[in-house]
Amino acid sequence: MFKKSSEFSICFISFFFLFFLGIMNFFFFLYFIMNDLVMFMEWELISFNSMSIIMSLLLDWMSFLFMMFVMLISSSVIYYSKSYMSSELNLNRFIILVLMFIMSMILLIISPNIISILLGWDGLGLVSYCLVIYYQNLKSYNAGMLTALSNRIGDVFILMIISWMVNYGSWNYIFYLNFMINDLEMLIISLMVIISAMTKSAQIPFSSWLPAAMAAPTPVSALVHSSTLVTAGIYLLIRYNTLLINMFFLKLLLVISGLTMLMAGISANYEFDLKKIIALSTLSQLGLMMSILSMGFPDLAFFHLLTHAMFKALLFMCAGVIIHLMNNNQDIRLMGGLSLYIPLTSLCMNISNLALCGIPFLAGFYSKDLILEMVMLSNLNLLIFYLYYFSTGLTMFYTIRLLMYLMLNDFNLLSVYNLFDEDFIMLKSMFMLLFMSVITGSMLSWLIFSIPYMIYLPLNLKLMVLYVMFIGMMMGYFISNMNIYSINKFLLSYELSMFLSLMWFMPNLFTYGLNYYFLNFSRKLIKNIDMGWSELFSGQGMFMIMKNYSIFFNIMQMNSLKIYLFSFILWMMFMFLLVIIMN
Repeated sequence: MFKKSSEFSICFISFFFLFFLGIMNFFFFLYFIMNDLVMFMEWELISFNSMSIIMSLLLDWMSFLFMMFVMLISSSVIYYSKSYMSSELNLNRFIILVLMFIMSMILLIISPNIISILLGWDGLGLVSYCLVIYYQNLKSYNAGMLTALSNRIGDVFILMIISWMVNYGSWNYIFYLNFMINDLEMLIISLMVIISAMTKSAQIPFSSWLPAAMAAPTPVSALVHSSTLVTAGIYLLIRYNTLLINMFFLKLLLVISGLTMLMAGISANYEFDLKKIIALSTLSQLGLMMSILSMGFPDLAFFHLLTHAMFKALLFMCAGVIIHLMNNNQDIRLMGGLSLYIPLTSLCMNISNLALCGIPFLAGFYSKDLILEMVMLSNLNLLIFYLYYFSTGLTMFYTIRLLMYLMLNDFNLLSVYNLFDEDFIMLKSMFMLLFMSVITGSMLSWLIFSIPYMIYLPLNLKLMVLYVMFIGMMMGYFISNMNIYSINKFLLSYELSMFLSLMWFMPNLFTYGLNYYFLNFSRKLIKNIDMGWSELFSGQGMFMIMKNYSIFFNIMQMNSLKIYLFSFILWMMFMFLLVIIMN
């Protein structure tokens, strides 16, 4: 009883503390953006002769606003976990892991120093590994290892940035961005920043870890896919955006992120796992943020990052409720008719899904519509234009397909079932995010931009977004009413559908292929070099030579008459042979 009450208290203390801090950060954000303030703080930890180790913090409107979103979402997630993880024996451990995760993200947000960024970056990677393997089974271990190894590539590049920035005399990158832009070293650093951001934000070819990370508990997925782990790479690039002026790098990033959008959208239409569909939609939206960022609009990328965070956290929390009611089953083919049985959860699910699509006047509309209109204003080729609009249509496609399976189809799971919508702890946390998902877009569009964006386009181009959405909606409706055999028979061959459904074979190529061969290669290196030739010619080899010599000298020094006689006879025979040879 005492243990349960202590777990209850740590949940509520964490919830109230984070919620209160989130509201405080909102007021700080308003104060900073209205007065155009930036606060840079340095705290000297150690000073020894000419060397000083300094902890520095950068507080401006962007960091306060992002911290507000992280804290509000994480407070809802922790409150939600009280009910979702109620059967968990070690709830305290889970809550503490989530709090460590949030602290790592906050450290990353307020850091202008690449070393403190590495602390937050590595903290995210380590704690995410602990959370992905939380349900201790083989699938979770494999997913956690894949997540850790994929993110480790980005960590290595951050470490290399640290070693390159030694040449500048300080790791506060914010001082060097403007006046060393054309420097060759800064060019190398910018490439490393782009690659590390691509690993953390799961762009091609590092995409396969993101759906695999669904092995974590659903509250963790809600936190990871909305405002913490996967957005860290985007946030790093937004902070480094003045560095990204090399056109080749930006064009490469634009193509890769556009392909990521397309790949995730197509794969989500073939997926039947509820959480993986939502994970692939996150991947698609990350591609959208990364691509608009590579076109030179960091403020729009940040705007979409924040609006996406709210409705994606809500979407995962609704998915968690549905999975609970379905006896922990995640296959959408077994669900259906949920709007009749759990209307409040269905309301949250539908509104968050429509916000993801960009339905007018919900959160996602304001950022997505602005991004697509800026794409139309920009000087782009047909390929990028096609990637943007086709991916937007695919978002509508898989969302309507998901809603058809969940809300309108027949219930296919059990003949006797108990669907109820009265878990008020989960509902309260979801309704808080529902309110934010409705108002966030319009609120941020007034707060972030100093002047209102007014984009003049011809009528057909202005309505292009709505055309694409309508076509995607119709396709999603028709495909969800067809069975898989008729789709393969009339539209695609079996091989092509396998290629499209398995993320373009990316898990096979880059996960099992590269990771297996690299790890196998390093195992052979250890076996043959470190524990083989190196041992033979250094430690063990020297030890064996010395041991044999010492045994020989030990025998010689035993003062045995037989040895002396034997040695004397050998010496005499040797001298005799020498004399014969000389003559």
